[in-house]
Amino acid sequence: MGFEKTEKPCFCFYFNYRTRQHRVNEQQTLDSSPCFKIPPITSVFVFILLLFSPVFPTISAKKFRQDHQIFRPPEESNKMKLVEAHLKKINKPFLKSIQSPDGDTIDCVLTHHQPAFDHPKLNGTKPLKQDPPERPNRHDQAGNGSENYQLWSLSGDSCPEGTIPIRRTYKEDVLRANSIRTFGRKIRPIRRDTSSYGHEHAVGYVSGNKYYGAKASINVWSPKVANRYEFSLSQMWVISGSFGNDLNTIEAGWQVSPELYGDYYPRFFTYWTNDAYQTTGCYNLLCSGFIQTNNRIAIGAAISPRSVYNGGQFDISLMIWKDPKHGNWWLEFGSGTLVGYWPASLFTHLRDHASMVQFGGEVVNSRSSGSHTFTQMGSGHFSGLGFGKAAYFRNMQVVDWGNSLIPLSNFKILADHPNCYDIRGGTNRVWGNYIYYGGPGKNPRCP
Repeated sequence: MGFEKTEKPCFCFYFNYRTRQHRVNEQQTLDSSPCFKIPPITSVFVFILLLFSPVFPTISAKKFRQDHQIFRPPEESNKMKLVEAHLKKINKPFLKSIQSPDGDTIDCVLTHHQPAFDHPKLNGTKPLKQDPPERPNRHDQAGNGSENYQLWSLSGDSCPEGTIPIRRTYKEDVLRANSIRTFGRKIRPIRRDTSSYGHEHAVGYVSGNKYYGAKASINVWSPKVANRYEFSLSQMWVISGSFGNDLNTIEAGWQVSPELYGDYYPRFFTYWTNDAYQTTGCYNLLCSGFIQTNNRIAIGAAISPRSVYNGGQFDISLMIWKDPKHGNWWLEFGSGTLVGYWPASLFTHLRDHASMVQFGGEVVNSRSSGSHTFTQMGSGHFSGLGFGKAAYFRNMQVVDWGNSLIPLSNFKILADHPNCYDIRGGTNRVWGNYIYYGGPGKNPRCP
């Protein structure tokens, strides 16, 4: 028995697969939609059949709840509550937000609301109202404050005076970490004199004296990182204490870390610890401690431009030094731009001075494929290729007891695995002390 075309209502079934919501439209006609005319009694039967049919698993009440996150196991729900509480702790209220071309959101947070003041030793305090720190002698301040090499600021927008720019952290950022406790931190104790725990280095260093700071210009690249559990960085280390449980370090440079940032951009970063990375310190402003004073530099933001193999070269100048008057360790970016400081009270050994300074690269080799990682260091090329092809540090100096920048004395170099990543040093009139370093990781000589 056939059905004739009629103007009477028909029943039309359709599904929205994005929301998986079953809808019934009883107002459509055969003229306005591709419906089949079905007698009322038959339509009820067809509706019930469709509702319980295995052909349409999207109708499953259990599946519906899972897709809409209406139902979660208790442990999943508790984890999300902890993540949200952590985000609330580190993402402070802001006066303004700026969207960066790389997808970052930069929040302009009142200076006295920044994460630093959650630290027990700093809680309830505010940034010191003091004269600018006494810069080391022989420090060139030409072009003071004119440099900015971060993607988020290319639009010309900036944070107002009295605020600091902080890269916003999202739920996805925290969930990429092994745990909330380890988010934003170096997970394992890392010895700087070995390649322990899969961390491999190619560094130049000085030791044996009292050091009150360091300065260098660091060549910026975009090395390839093999997987999200590895990173590649180039930095300065200001170190004191032993390589046991009481190691104090202050670190700054650039890094590519997909686990921490969710992408493969080289980013300006800082780090500190006073107990060999066990429980204290973190990257950037992801915990309390570092006090930022600058409203134009966002720690953790992407650096632009980057160097090109056999093409244009770009570097950033960084200096860390101990202010003779107040004893705090200050960070400078570019030519004369003060970023902020680590209060001396955060440290034990570094409360006085450093006993070692290092310059160079570090990668994580997780050996996830059973062999050495393909993660690159520096430019991804060995030091012997030289300028334009290998990564470099130039104008490396340390700060002495008289607050003067001086050339490196008794400078040494070390590569944990020179067939994977190597280093060579030198000196000349233009670059002073310099190093070339880096490598491709896995290659025929580095299995």
